[in-house]
Amino acid sequence: MAIVKRKIGNEEFYYLQQTYRKNKKPITLSKYLGKELPSQKEIEKYKQELVSVQKQELYKKLESIKEKFQKNWQKVPKSVKEQELHEIAIAFTYNTNAIEGSTITLEDTREIIEQRIAPKKSMRDIKETENHAKVFLHMIQDSVPLTIPLLLQWHNQLFEETKPDIAGKFRDYLVRVGDYRAPDWQDVEKLMHEFIIQTTKAHENPVEHAARMHYRFERIHPFGDGNGRIGRLLMNHILWHNGYPMLIIEYRKRASYYRALRNEEMFVKYFIRRYVSIM
Repeated sequence: MAIVKRKIGNEEFYYLQQTYRKNKKPITLSKYLGKELPSQKEIEKYKQELVSVQKQELYKKLESIKEKFQKNWQKVPKSVKEQELHEIAIAFTYNTNAIEGSTITLEDTREIIEQRIAPKKSMRDIKETENHAKVFLHMIQDSVPLTIPLLLQWHNQLFEETKPDIAGKFRDYLVRVGDYRAPDWQDVEKLMHEFIIQTTKAHENPVEHAARMHYRFERIHPFGDGNGRIGRLLMNHILWHNGYPMLIIEYRKRASYYRALRNEEMFVKYFIRRYVSIM
């Protein structure tokens, strides 16, 4: 968004201008400011007006994605739906675990889940692959609200066999993620109660809401390990149970995902851009 000056005849006029892409074509929104620049407060108000117009266009696009998905999904026979969700479980499980350092390949994941064949890999990685697929399938089948007990249950099911000392409970120590220092462990429970309230009071489109909740969960970093996996599960819980197709953050594109997690608005833009581009 920028302020531009246009000369018409012998006079100069100021406009606030915002450019974005719609159907791969650039769209420019303009707001007339006058011959003189208004106050910074007024400029901020006009900026919000342009952002609101752009956001409504984006929400229409996201709503059309939902409508198209639901229309097509309703036509799919039950047995085919089960197979489709099974395939998503494999892809999602592979990518989300790989982001966290798992050595299990996509082919390994399929063999573990479909044929219960264990590759010559770490038993911890094998167990976490099995358990993640189970949690994922239960998550999409059970339309229950996000609650602290539900998140603790997911975490326990993921790690009870591999990390029983931290499974199913919030951390009670300080952690750092790169150069980011997560909130004090003594504040985690309070922050998570506030977080759960936020998940139920969304004023934005569910896709934007899923992005914001994922980002905020990662900033709290409530668990000793597994925050990324739980965060991506709750993100897809919000999407799926609001009628939207789910999103897989791909392992091979993890660098852009990590960069986007540095800032909430940056992450929301990244998430929606990815979402729209592949749906």
